[in-house]
Amino acid sequence: MNLSRCLLLLASCATLLSSALSAAELIRPKVIVVATFEIGADTGDVPGEFQFWAEREKLTGSITVPGLDHPVRFNDQGVYGVVSGTTVRSGLQIMALCLDPRFDLSHTYWLINGIAGVSPHVGTEGSAAWARHVIDGDIAYEIDTHEAPADWPYGIMALGNKTPLAKPTIPDWAPKPMQWTLNPALVAWAYALTKDVPLADSPEAKAHRALYVGFPAALAPPKVFLGDSFASCRYWHGARMQQWADDWTKLYTDGEGICAMTNMEDHGIANALTRLAAMHKVDFQRVLVLRTGSNFSQPPAGQSASESMVEDYQGMLPALEAAYRIGSPVVHALVHDWAKYSAAPPK
Repeated sequence: MNLSRCLLLLASCATLLSSALSAAELIRPKVIVVATFEIGADTGDVPGEFQFWAEREKLTGSITVPGLDHPVRFNDQGVYGVVSGTTVRSGLQIMALCLDPRFDLSHTYWLINGIAGVSPHVGTEGSAAWARHVIDGDIAYEIDTHEAPADWPYGIMALGNKTPLAKPTIPDWAPKPMQWTLNPALVAWAYALTKDVPLADSPEAKAHRALYVGFPAALAPPKVFLGDSFASCRYWHGARMQQWADDWTKLYTDGEGICAMTNMEDHGIANALTRLAAMHKVDFQRVLVLRTGSNFSQPPAGQSASESMVEDYQGMLPALEAAYRIGSPVVHALVHDWAKYSAAPPK
């Protein structure tokens, strides 16, 4: 049985089960905040992506959902928090959540929210980027760069292509899509609402970004900006790999995209939500992706990629703080004007 038939069967089962629940019994979150990991407890210790949300939004309620590694937490305002797990496999837990017959997510807004490697070409540690596009960096032809032709910048190429820098022509048999465009009006609204919110900084982040001589965006203080999410299950690092991510972002968005934040989950979550939207379980026009820079995606001059890749994240706490400071005004606005935004997304 192929994947599509499996999903249809699961959806049919979920529909039958949900029909046994009255409308009053269904759980209808207004906003679901998706973090990808937590460190230790949800509150009171070293924070991961979820802790500030759990503490500051008072997510004291808890629901166990089969297929999720972490309980879903919520408050009495309709804000729910989910820890999806890391890498592209995060999409599997989102599927499990949305197929649980206790939930009606047809009007729910989604805030995919977490730390990322920020490109020093466009931002710095502690910065926050609202994505207009999510790019899948996993599915590719690949040979070792040392075996690539001399005119190839790297040994990675889109499926169906003959050279790395040609516009991708995805074969019929290959997975689609390779990029997801988020609701432009919703993204613009979220950016306008948050672009002037002050961001946190730290002595460690300041000292680290000072090493990035020749990268004006990296040397500047943290900011909120529009920049796209490049997701790959491999944790890559380095100038050549950043060039690949930059190139692929432009190739897959017809030149519109700007690779800003690198991560390991957004393509899996976007893929899951797209399939769920086709099953009328969620509304993909209500999805936002906010990533914040905890580290750079390539080293400064004088340091090797291998050394830089395994360093501690100097921007970790500013990035975690930025994720909440920039994400929470959007969550609060959606909840506050729910009578309006339940009917249609902001414009």
